[in-house]
Amino acid sequence: MALKGKSTIITGAAGGIGAACVERFVAEGARVMIADVNEEGGKALAARLGDSGADVRFRKTDVSDKSDVNGLMADTIEAFGRIDVLINNAAILHIAEFLDLEEEDFDNTVAVNLKGYFLCGQAAARQMVEQGDGGAIINMSSVQAVLAVPTILPYVVCKGGINQLTKTMAIALATDNIRVNAIGPGTILTDLARTLLADEAARTKVMSRTPMGRCGEPEEIASIAVFLADNDSSYVTGQCIYADGGRLGLNYTVPVADDA
Repeated sequence: MALKGKSTIITGAAGGIGAACVERFVAEGARVMIADVNEEGGKALAARLGDSGADVRFRKTDVSDKSDVNGLMADTIEAFGRIDVLINNAAILHIAEFLDLEEEDFDNTVAVNLKGYFLCGQAAARQMVEQGDGGAIINMSSVQAVLAVPTILPYVVCKGGINQLTKTMAIALATDNIRVNAIGPGTILTDLARTLLADEAARTKVMSRTPMGRCGEPEEIASIAVFLADNDSSYVTGQCIYADGGRLGLNYTVPVADDA
């Protein structure tokens, strides 16, 4: 159990990559606070894992609200006594053509996807500094931090900002032995992705830009998170690990197998 006893907060953890991280961290012995606006999903996940003997709690949290974030930190400390790991994963996605994008939708996306990472990261880091023995912060970025899709402009802008936030936090917190890294997934088979890829044209488009010929699984991202939270990555900070099936290195499209 690589993370035995580690007190961990995972935001956006009621489903998808966040939930996979919860499951894997619990399997590695961590104590986990699930934070999400999805109360039904978060409570159900906490209850299921709790019934199996895991030390898992849920707190409904809007990461864009500073008072809510402070409450999340306080509840985690009350439950587990400390904070060792934070995974910033909460995100929303708004689809619109650039000329049709509303200011409110831009602001709402930035508030959750970027400001929320700052608020949670700063609050968790303050607690880690007070504890005096370091910690790990993992920000969920994306290949969209480097690439660009014009119909999801606010999301793309935030992911680029997360990479710079990660580097800056890493430098600022290095002397406190707090490591800050990011993970940049490509197309990962969350429930949403599976729905979108049920359309043959969408599936072909995604596979044509993925050299490995398949999408990633949420559990594969969770494995990277374990590495970044564990002492195995003790000299790694300020980095983004891209798990994208080779997409970022591709300068052309590839043939797609019928069963990809």
